[in-house]
Amino acid sequence: MLTETPRRKRVTRLVSWGHWFALLNIFIAVVIAGIYVLNSPAPDSLLGGIYLGINWLSHIGFLTFFAFVILILPLCYLLPNERLVRGIGSGVGALGLALLGFDALMYNKYGVHLTLNSAELIRYEAETVVAQFGWQQWGFLIFLFSAWLLFQLIVANALWQRIERLQKLRLGLPISGFFVACFVLSHAMHVWADARLYQPIVQQDNMFPLSYPATAKTLMARYSLLDIEDYEQRKALQFNSKVQGMAYPSAPIYCALDKQQKVLILVSSEALAAEQIQGFYSANQHYAFHSDSFSETSSLVYGLPALYHQALTQHSPILFSLPESMGMSLSLYHANNPITQLKQYEQGWDAFNQSIQRQSINLAVGFVNQQQLNELLTPQVLQSYKVLLTSSLQDDNYHSALMANFAISHKITTHEDIAPTALGVLGCEAQVSRYSTGQDLTESPTRNFAVSTSGSKVMLLNKERRIEIMNNGNTKIFNAVSGQEMFTPVNPDILSQGIKHLSRFSSKGANLTH
Repeated sequence: MLTETPRRKRVTRLVSWGHWFALLNIFIAVVIAGIYVLNSPAPDSLLGGIYLGINWLSHIGFLTFFAFVILILPLCYLLPNERLVRGIGSGVGALGLALLGFDALMYNKYGVHLTLNSAELIRYEAETVVAQFGWQQWGFLIFLFSAWLLFQLIVANALWQRIERLQKLRLGLPISGFFVACFVLSHAMHVWADARLYQPIVQQDNMFPLSYPATAKTLMARYSLLDIEDYEQRKALQFNSKVQGMAYPSAPIYCALDKQQKVLILVSSEALAAEQIQGFYSANQHYAFHSDSFSETSSLVYGLPALYHQALTQHSPILFSLPESMGMSLSLYHANNPITQLKQYEQGWDAFNQSIQRQSINLAVGFVNQQQLNELLTPQVLQSYKVLLTSSLQDDNYHSALMANFAISHKITTHEDIAPTALGVLGCEAQVSRYSTGQDLTESPTRNFAVSTSGSKVMLLNKERRIEIMNNGNTKIFNAVSGQEMFTPVNPDILSQGIKHLSRFSSKGANLTH
């Protein structure tokens, strides 16, 4: 038997080191990937939980090992310098795990992964964050990455010094067999779940980065193992637009209110034109998705879309309950008020009008006609009150009107923005995301889209497009201004981000995924 050459021995030792180094980083990556699991809805069944555990280990293990095979293994054969290989491997490991951690934080906050489709969102958010960075923040990030790189170097050297001892353990085959078995089993389970539309498994499809679980609908249909028409019919029933449980608010609201401020919210039953209301700012694109008085009133006072309205019937709106708890005076005029929780604030027209003219009310909400609107908007009222004015009317493209006698900094607005804006004007600085899917229109936008619902459809809006997600998961895209249908690709990351934002108040958030 020929004696191994020094080069062959060095390469064998480097390859063995690389496998152990990859295994250690797999364990670290699995721990980091726990962020995805902790910030996603838990599976509703034992089988879904088993799939989650198997997929968690196999997919993250596969990604980490694949990165090793592509980026580090070739160096073991090409570079003669062991220290250089270990140094490059440590740098790749530190950078790769840092990117995984960043992707996990992005998914936690926005519901998207790092892809080319999400590049615009990342750039938009990065510009905002970087603009607020000082030298302390940059120094901390550099120190953090340097410490992480040092840890990788220490681990790489420790493994290199003990590689002969580790080789004697002969654990390579059992460990690789375990991960391969998990990988095959997770994809086999997903093929079955996709054919059966088993939601506790299918709803996990977008949880991990670069996840493309196997499906076999076409192949199974070809061999009569799956009725594709029946599959499509059952799939159309999977979108559940009714929330059975919710958390409102999603966290306690603590904020101070300024009792010197006064806000008047008016909803006109007739069309509004900017030239009719002198001195008012007008929103560029305002949307209203209500189908009746109940959904219109609920969207306005709760700051939440129609998806949640039935589940809100036992909750008092934060817009009223918070100022009331601070001793502020409230008033509501609504000739046909459909919400029981608002009855205690109701006044007749004469009493409502007089209280406004006397400026004795801190927060007033009125659903009025044109004549009543003209009576209310006197110079004295406009001087004393911050006024938000919208209309009950919508056109075929869901466009409505929103005006205010103070500056509005957003280009895209919905009825859900009115409640957080009113509370912001009153001085509340609590996080809007705790009680509304809207935004405070007096502050800088925190996202470049709006999301709402209309019936069983999810509506995702930006300045160019209106994306409608049907209850069967299909999507249609329309020009935001003209309403003309557009046949362009849909960015799945933006859809995922919108639905994640929309589902934040649902105790069964998985019901909203499609």
